[in-house]
Amino acid sequence: MASPNSRRRFLKGSFGTAVAAGLAESGQSAAGDDPASQNSATAAPQVQWRNRNEAMRYRMLGRTGMMVSEIVMGGNEITPDNYQHVFEAMDMGLNYLDTSPAYGKGASELGFAKVIKQRPRDHFFLTSKVSVWDLNRNERFEKIYNGLSGDEQSRLRGAANDLITQRGAAEPDYLGDYFGSQTRELNAAALSDVMQTTYGDRIDRDKNYRQIIIDSVEGSLQRLGTDHLDVLMCPHGASSPVELTRYPEIFDAFNELKVDGKVRFLGVSSHNDPAGVLDAATKSGIYSVAMVAYNVVNESFMNQAIDAAHDAGVGVIAMKVARPVYRSPQSANGNREGRKRLNEAVDGDWSIPQKAYLWALRNPKLSAVISNMVNAEQVAENIILPLHRG
Repeated sequence: MASPNSRRRFLKGSFGTAVAAGLAESGQSAAGDDPASQNSATAAPQVQWRNRNEAMRYRMLGRTGMMVSEIVMGGNEITPDNYQHVFEAMDMGLNYLDTSPAYGKGASELGFAKVIKQRPRDHFFLTSKVSVWDLNRNERFEKIYNGLSGDEQSRLRGAANDLITQRGAAEPDYLGDYFGSQTRELNAAALSDVMQTTYGDRIDRDKNYRQIIIDSVEGSLQRLGTDHLDVLMCPHGASSPVELTRYPEIFDAFNELKVDGKVRFLGVSSHNDPAGVLDAATKSGIYSVAMVAYNVVNESFMNQAIDAAHDAGVGVIAMKVARPVYRSPQSANGNREGRKRLNEAVDGDWSIPQKAYLWALRNPKLSAVISNMVNAEQVAENIILPLHRG
């Protein structure tokens, strides 16, 4: 009988070869979320319940089979000193925790570690991300770009701008303006995309596109104090479909981690060009989950991609649902036209953020909405919403 290590190398090699061939020939990837195609779009998912509670409603997260709470816990404000409200949310039926090594430079994962230590691991689903992947890719290409002639730089920058225009990624209602560096990240990703064909061979692909994922996950697991993630999102904050279609090393790393029992499903998150990224994830046949910006302002850009993802078995979690119409308690004037449409769509004595969540939850093609609940007050306000969505 072959050793476990031999079997892992065989699966990793055969899976990577299939993915690379598919990417090279068609821009897509081999079907299936699992080396043995156990979780392909055509296979019936095995339903998994965790922390079921009558105070919450649940939906299936695509072909993962995971029944997730309609409101899930964002981790951007979780720290080792701010995590107690997570228990309150879980006591009301929340069962999905989302974090990243980028949140608080690891503080979020360390904060969730205290939750994990006090609750059985099989009572919740856990996601973390590879935050460094796309940033590192852009940094590598930027270094190459800085060493090129002025004429070549102008040509590449023009091609990158044309690519953004062709995709409509910078249209204001689609872009969303969710955070200060968003446009810079969009421009950097487009430049990397156009440089890949000519200059991609100057980059150590295994080190920068595969090993960086392995190292990131190992660090996340250590900080979280657990042995596996239910969903690994890579890239974290993809800014273009190319990031999902031209880098089979992502799938090689995922497969290696999956065979080793360290991750279960592959996902992606996206603020920039979220419809394009979601379409690429859907067509890959490998991504099972996507967390994308979706709200009353950008819905016309997103609905077709969300419908296609749902039909293909990709679970979609909506993020930035309230951001365009409600920036913060200190600056509550968001997109005025969006607020008007939201008030027309959702009546009742709800706050603007609550209306935004209720609006999104009425879309049956979504699996969940993520809320970056920072304290017990926000937990009390938002966890009840699934029972009131109509």
